[in-house]
Amino acid sequence: MFDKLLPIASPEGHPGEEFLSDVERILDSRQLTNASFVREFESAAATYLGIPHCVAVSSCTAGLVLVLRALDLHGEVIVPSFTFHATAHSIVWNGLEPVFADCDPETFCISPASVRDRLSSNTAAILPVHLFGNPAAVEELEGIAARAKTPLIYDAAHSFGSRVGEMNVGTFGTAEVFSFSPTKVLVAGEGGLITTRDERLAQRLRAARNYGDAGNYDPQLFGLNARMSEFHAALALRGLEGLDQRIERRNQIRLRYLQRLRGVQGLSFQQIPLGRRSTCMDFSVLTDPSGFGQSRDWLFDALHKENIDVRRYFWPPVHRQKLFRESWDGWSLPVTDRVSERVLSLPIYSSLRNEDVDKVADAILRAHEFAKRGGMAKGQSAR
Repeated sequence: MFDKLLPIASPEGHPGEEFLSDVERILDSRQLTNASFVREFESAAATYLGIPHCVAVSSCTAGLVLVLRALDLHGEVIVPSFTFHATAHSIVWNGLEPVFADCDPETFCISPASVRDRLSSNTAAILPVHLFGNPAAVEELEGIAARAKTPLIYDAAHSFGSRVGEMNVGTFGTAEVFSFSPTKVLVAGEGGLITTRDERLAQRLRAARNYGDAGNYDPQLFGLNARMSEFHAALALRGLEGLDQRIERRNQIRLRYLQRLRGVQGLSFQQIPLGRRSTCMDFSVLTDPSGFGQSRDWLFDALHKENIDVRRYFWPPVHRQKLFRESWDGWSLPVTDRVSERVLSLPIYSSLRNEDVDKVADAILRAHEFAKRGGMAKGQSAR
């Protein structure tokens, strides 16, 4: 289908000459970290999201680590297993115990019913994920957290620009944490942002990102060097321009994929509930071998043979990864296991051309026809 590899992702936004001017200003100022551009980005992000406090950090992972530290938690944190493993790593870094909950079969986000099942007297926090930019069930999760009197911290790595009704992701829970790494819709190169309505927590986080030092050289908590550089903040600021248009384009691509692939037997898709806006950071299909005719891994190989870069996000799920499987309590996660074994993420980014979307769809349709004809034994490589 393609003469050279079609990438699954491409960095969003093109800052151009304006960003080079920003770099010159930063170098002339001789303040390279956590200075005027960082403050300007925090202010612009707070205005966009509609949240009083934004704290820029070096990465989403660092932000999660610092939020858990600043809240001074002890015990267990309920977290989905169907997520990028850094979500769970942030829990372990704080000496807390991850307790894995199942995901919803339609949205792929954490299941509120499973969260309720996992609550105990040892629950210190709940840490849901807005998966692939699809907002989690915030209304139900807020109610669960309120009744349990436990902090609700969202991993919003994929979701700067996602919405629930008129409310932006970033305005929910105790805190939310975004990522601006190169695969995201808003790119800073590297970097993250913590949002909260809690002024005291924001103050602690500003100290925590600076080794725990609020400015008097006498740290108030065990922090990290998690400051955002001025260069990353400047790039993120430029990326805010045109953000909504890029999200709209990604949603158009999602709908184009759905239009082309919806009728393919054995394929199903992540559902975005009515009234939600997803950033569509990823577009993923589930491959049921009994309907499609071959496994997810067979399709993975077939598409790579067509020079289409696809990924198995997220497989294996965290509870089956070697760092966690020995400590996993054995709680059954049937939906997580099923989704993880079938998921395949396709190329999506705002600069992706319609004709290339159609060629990816055509490759899947061709693979499906070949699979249904029984051209290969089930599970055999397409190579």
